[in-house]
Amino acid sequence: MTATPKLVRASGLGHRFTGTDDLFSGLDFTLLPGGITGICGPSGCGKSTLLSILAGWLDPVAGRIEKAGIDRTGWVFQNPYGVPARAAVDHVALPLLARGLTRADAEQRAREVMATFRLAAVADRPFRALSGGEAQRLMLARAVCSAPDLLLVDEPTAQLDLNTAATVNATLGAIAQEGTIVVIATHDPHTRAACTQVIDMADYAAHDRTAP
Repeated sequence: MTATPKLVRASGLGHRFTGTDDLFSGLDFTLLPGGITGICGPSGCGKSTLLSILAGWLDPVAGRIEKAGIDRTGWVFQNPYGVPARAAVDHVALPLLARGLTRADAEQRAREVMATFRLAAVADRPFRALSGGEAQRLMLARAVCSAPDLLLVDEPTAQLDLNTAATVNATLGAIAQEGTIVVIATHDPHTRAACTQVIDMADYAAHDRTAP
């Protein structure tokens, strides 16, 4: 049986919050596997809001989202959260355990994915002992381990140095090449340059709205 090709399409998408002007309007785009799509623009322009709409957590006030071949969506928040006393590897293995893998198989796969994010050396450390950048990469590794069809990432390189950020961008690009639709919200020009498609929210802002 042939799998349904993965696709996310937005048509005439717009949103505003109660009592405010339009945050953005008239958004049309198609998301496919194979490259990274960047949602770019200054703080307050609606990047995280658009991610929430793509995830299905928030309904737009205008337009619609169509999805095909999307059974599992992964989300990585800008601020990483974990269980302080649990080992880093436990956080990554969790979605694999939830899918029925044995502890041994889940941990092996978790360690393999952690290595791609340069986290092999901290796998057995408690979450509370990780740096901000390590914790952020840990959340990326956990999301990747869940094998999402659609991966949404909010500011993936905000807490990383340039070299580590470049590694993360390359890893996300490889994940996209393997068949995942990867979408990141970012204001980082280096990360924007790594994207194969860019949605610039400034192009869809309300005319009477001034970005902060």
